[in-house]
Amino acid sequence: MTDDTDTDGTAADPGREIGRDTSELSTVFGDAYRGELDRETTWRSRLDQTTTWSVTIMAAILTWAFSSPDNPHYIILIGVLAVGLFCWIEARRYRDYDVYRSRVRLFQQDLFANAFDPSLEVEHDDWRTELGEDYRYPTYKTTMFEAVSNRLRRIYFALLLVLGLAWLFRVTAFVPDATLPAAAAVGTLAGSVVFGVVGAFYAALLVVMLWPREREAKGEFREVEAGEWKDTD
Repeated sequence: MTDDTDTDGTAADPGREIGRDTSELSTVFGDAYRGELDRETTWRSRLDQTTTWSVTIMAAILTWAFSSPDNPHYIILIGVLAVGLFCWIEARRYRDYDVYRSRVRLFQQDLFANAFDPSLEVEHDDWRTELGEDYRYPTYKTTMFEAVSNRLRRIYFALLLVLGLAWLFRVTAFVPDATLPAAAAVGTLAGSVVFGVVGAFYAALLVVMLWPREREAKGEFREVEAGEWKDTD
């Protein structure tokens, strides 16, 4: 039987022993980085799937809505709700994706960057402690509000804006004899009420998207002018 205790009688700690061995630690870092990168890639593909579903539903609804003047205009508003729901789902997925992206960036900023260019100091002095704490107690790095705002800025506000403009055109162009806002009526719901609800919805989207706040997600690309990375001479 092997002895799993230290000389002082306490149970051996394999993780602590690995942390003291530079050769073993480099192997652990490599395996951990590849694992986090794989999970980041997996969650990134899930974000793309949600966007694809939204675009597919948009195309189907718009095609049907404009295929005949007899088709009700409010089907486009149902599409707005569907795309809004996908935005919410994608925001939840983005929070998971950002967990693994943040870990990958921590490796890149404080391990690989310093290995390639040791002339500069590491970005975070206690990055190993931060990473170990996050492995012990994984937490989201962004709030749901920021996640929704991010997805709106990236893609979903543009999709919802296309649907909103298409609905407005469908109401005005396909009902020439009716006047606004009466043409936007849905059943017994007055057109003015429909316009008010739609307007309030898009105003809320703008507030969420443009609300000033400090970014919590770990940045990757810096908003600076592109520079020369490789010398072509």
